[in-house]
Amino acid sequence: MSSVPTHGVDVQSDHVPRDGRFRSDPVLFTVVLLLLAIGVVMVYSSSAIFAQQRFSDSHHFLVRDLIWVTLGLSAMAISMRIDYRIYARFAYPLLGVAFFLLCAVLVVGARRNGAQRWFSIGGLSFQPAELGKVAVVVFLAHTLSRKREKLQDFFSGFVPPLAVCGVFMLLLLKQPDLGTAVIMGGVTLTLLFLAGTKLSYLLFAMLAALPILYLKIVDTPWRLRRILAYLDPWQFRSNYGYQMAASLIAIGSGGVFGQGLGDSKQKLFLPEAYTDYILAIIGEELGFAGILTVLLLFAVLLYRGYRAAVRAHDSFGYFLACGITTMLALQAIVNAGVVLGVLPTKGLPLPLVSFGGSTLVIDMAAIGMLLNISRGDPAPTPVRTARRRSRQGGLSKTLFSFFPSPRRRMAKRSRTTALRRGHTA
Repeated sequence: MSSVPTHGVDVQSDHVPRDGRFRSDPVLFTVVLLLLAIGVVMVYSSSAIFAQQRFSDSHHFLVRDLIWVTLGLSAMAISMRIDYRIYARFAYPLLGVAFFLLCAVLVVGARRNGAQRWFSIGGLSFQPAELGKVAVVVFLAHTLSRKREKLQDFFSGFVPPLAVCGVFMLLLLKQPDLGTAVIMGGVTLTLLFLAGTKLSYLLFAMLAALPILYLKIVDTPWRLRRILAYLDPWQFRSNYGYQMAASLIAIGSGGVFGQGLGDSKQKLFLPEAYTDYILAIIGEELGFAGILTVLLLFAVLLYRGYRAAVRAHDSFGYFLACGITTMLALQAIVNAGVVLGVLPTKGLPLPLVSFGGSTLVIDMAAIGMLLNISRGDPAPTPVRTARRRSRQGGLSKTLFSFFPSPRRRMAKRSRTTALRRGHTA
């Protein structure tokens, strides 16, 4: 049995998992498949006309997305069958590989739209920042599970994991990739909070990051223009605020149930309609109901991910599950916030739904880790269900406690009378 005191969250286990006797969370697995299915359909719907015009093949992006989804499912199938404890042994090598790739991409990486973030090999591209996020999560889970008692000390406990994250964030900012850097920082602070770090340390870290964030925005003209467009997208509709305005028009024209699948008009004008702004096309074609369905699926994914974390059998599994779930949740929140005009424009895809690539494959591999952690829960059987109800008490037990039957009242009176006689004797 192990426990993790984390700001009121305790991880406890009263049984040891054995291979072959437990299954992964079926709800989490189903939600992932549903999001992938929605993504494949919407990628084709939002890219068919553009692909026909540019490549003379309306199935161009659909075929490639299916390839990436297949690779992602394979990665998930493999990682969900590997005991998650193995990753703790490779935390530092994985971190070193990610660090090397992030340095190498700044030298030999492909440059697109002013950013140098990709390795291009044989027509395929790989973004090392995605591997870097998972590597940092594994490293933090390993470090926090081993040195949790030192986190109350600022220099020996709090600074080292924050320094590692800071180095990776600086490499991301050199690409530049502010969005992924913010996600990585958010995951790090969340895990430190869950590990029991003093709130004053976390507040200090956030305040120290604000000047850096401010300088990165002010010193970069196109980022500053995005902030201005965010404040008033309609004033800059013809230039800086074009994407945000087109996204809001698409969502507004969709109404409650949308214009119909494939009938979007804004996909003809909205850049990155099948990647960063695919949620806007969902809103136009499937309406508010479509957006709500996607967001609810992500909410279920978030709940089941943290549920797997709380039920993990050790602190490493707890922090690893929390880190992966937080990473996916922050990506979805930022993407939805940008599409809905709540956050400034930032190029982050919607996990599992946007057009695939290395991002999809690595996210799927990370979800496979999460599914393996969820194997800590035994498969439900009538015996286990009965035992659980007897320990926790079912609805009937709760109702009887408020509305006891006459037989129960008589039995209680008999016990009380016997106790009184015993004291008298």
